[in-house]
Amino acid sequence: MIRGLLWILAAILLGGIVHLSTVLAMPQAAKQDAYSRLTPLTPVNAMISLAAPTSGAELMPFVDPAFAAAVCRYDLTGGPLKLVAPVSQAYTSVTFYTRKSVAYYAINDRAAGRRTIELDLMTAAQHAQVPEDEEVTAADRLIIESPTSMGLIVVRALAPEPGLMPMARQALAAATCRIQPAQ
Repeated sequence: MIRGLLWILAAILLGGIVHLSTVLAMPQAAKQDAYSRLTPLTPVNAMISLAAPTSGAELMPFVDPAFAAAVCRYDLTGGPLKLVAPVSQAYTSVTFYTRKSVAYYAINDRAAGRRTIELDLMTAAQHAQVPEDEEVTAADRLIIESPTSMGLIVVRALAPEPGLMPMARQALAAATCRIQPAQ
């Protein structure tokens, strides 16, 4: 009887280990992640508005139809990136993802406190090369350190009513992300 319970306990323990390792390995093994799906549609270091999701033909699964979205697929090997995203009337958010779809930073219009979300994205090595300026404070210049040189920036604008979707799309159309010129 005890031997049987030990076998059952060992089987449950082994099943738990296999389940946990499978769940943790899935993001690394996925072939159709967000970055791969967006690669043929988005040029590097340019903001592209995504089409509205339609039933059965959405580019990304589980997209909220009340949000307009724009994506910038970035590569920081050419230098730091400058992101400028005008704030929409209702709500605007910016989320940063690594190449493997791990979110590492997010900001919204309320946290930015301005009519435009403006920030610099760079690697830790690029950030170390930025000269210190006593006149420029952290509130004046928001610098985000990317853990990887490649990834995605997703900008979303809320349209609280279907009639306001053109206004949300217009705000996203003015968003830009581009490599900063060397100074």
